[in-house]
Amino acid sequence: MSTEVLERPELKDADTGPEMFHYVRKDKIAESAVMGTYVIALCGETFPVTKAAKPGSPVCPKCKEIYDSWGE
Repeated sequence: MSTEVLERPELKDADTGPEMFHYVRKDKIAESAVMGTYVIALCGETFPVTKAAKPGSPVCPKCKEIYDSWGE
């Protein structure tokens, strides 16, 4: 499994609450957007990619914590 992650997180559609963007595997984004396949975020959420995050969009705190723990 690759640990390569998007610098810009992707949206998880939710029925309730604010839109929350999650970090997902970079190599799965296009496939999900075109084919509708599900991706798995760092926090474990699964969903199809439907939108790209814009600067300042809210990010899932669990995904951010995991991503930040990897360092650079």
